[in-house]
Amino acid sequence: MPSARETADVVICGGGVIGSSVAYHLAADPDFTGRVVVVEKDPTYRYSASALSAASIRQQFSSAVNIRISLHGIAFLRSIGEHLGVDGEEPAIDLHEGGYLYVADAAGAKILEANQSVQQREGADIALYDAAMLRSKFSWLNTEDLACGTYGVSGEGWFDGWALLQAFRKKARSLGVEYRQGEVARYIEEGGRIAAVELADGSRIACGAAVNASGTHGARLAATAGIAIPVKSMKRYIFTFTCKGEVDNCPLLIDVSGAWCRPEGQRSAEGQLFIGSCSPLTPEQDVEWVETDPTVEDVDWPFFEEAVWMPLAHRIPAFEQIRPGRAWAGPYDMCGLDHNAIVGPAVGVPNLYLANGFSGHGLQQSPAVGRGLAELIAHGRYRSLDLADLGHERIVAGRPLAEANII
Repeated sequence: MPSARETADVVICGGGVIGSSVAYHLAADPDFTGRVVVVEKDPTYRYSASALSAASIRQQFSSAVNIRISLHGIAFLRSIGEHLGVDGEEPAIDLHEGGYLYVADAAGAKILEANQSVQQREGADIALYDAAMLRSKFSWLNTEDLACGTYGVSGEGWFDGWALLQAFRKKARSLGVEYRQGEVARYIEEGGRIAAVELADGSRIACGAAVNASGTHGARLAATAGIAIPVKSMKRYIFTFTCKGEVDNCPLLIDVSGAWCRPEGQRSAEGQLFIGSCSPLTPEQDVEWVETDPTVEDVDWPFFEEAVWMPLAHRIPAFEQIRPGRAWAGPYDMCGLDHNAIVGPAVGVPNLYLANGFSGHGLQQSPAVGRGLAELIAHGRYRSLDLADLGHERIVAGRPLAEANII
């Protein structure tokens, strides 16, 4: 049991991919020599969003800050051994740059075209294809009701999210970060600052700074310091299915309906395995919040038939004949204001750093967010990529960061 007088320079509440990235970046900073303790309640990560995610990365956002975050993310993943190698061993995260393909009908074409213009201006390798080019590039795609699509020629794809999480943890620990099993119950505030964190067993760790990287439980924890953030748990599903038909070189496809899919692994004698689901509702619509995080087995199969399979079979006719496989449920720490992360110091409590509400973007944004928060803690400012657009100030002001590409 931790001592009541234990002290750390930084306590990170939550040891998932975001918390572990912050820990790694702090420990790797030559100008930071403090003690870092990560408190994680479940070291198996069985119900963690980091472990249950589809683990993909894209630059196809509409806001510049999200595009820049993912440009750094793909560069980090490409050189994973340089960053997270330990004793000459390079992590195997199986990065596959298969691209994203967003498609749009006539009603959505202007939005997709405007987004692609922003993406290109920021340096992302995103191509805009009309319907004829889509048919040429992807012969298995039904384009009869499509006006255009945007495709990530490079820099987009998917990877092993569990491996990335473990690589951050292993590297952080090799650099002296301490991981502690336990649940942070509340913050202890003195004079407008966090003086300590109190664990569920009643013990305390005094700290110079605290990081809230508690996923769907982040709002509850922030509230113990008087900080309100609109982050709740939203249930998401991922379904697997096998298709014997030829769907060659399939990227991660996002249909007009919001349904999405991508290949998983190599084609076998049974066919090609795919994973897929359906995007969350837009911020303007009601969101299906859940009070507690779903269990892995808590799957709604009618949702697959109605919201996933039917629209995907329309878009990819080969999917009319598939064999459903396993499926799982998991939590999104959804930001109810605008589906964007809340990153940076809490307004009114300057040594409490928020990393909450990633709304499904946590894995791909973890390299840049971890680096940015480490810079704030160690140096008092962003030194590489300015993440101020994601700051808590916009939440207090009720000022959403508009993002058109939600998945």
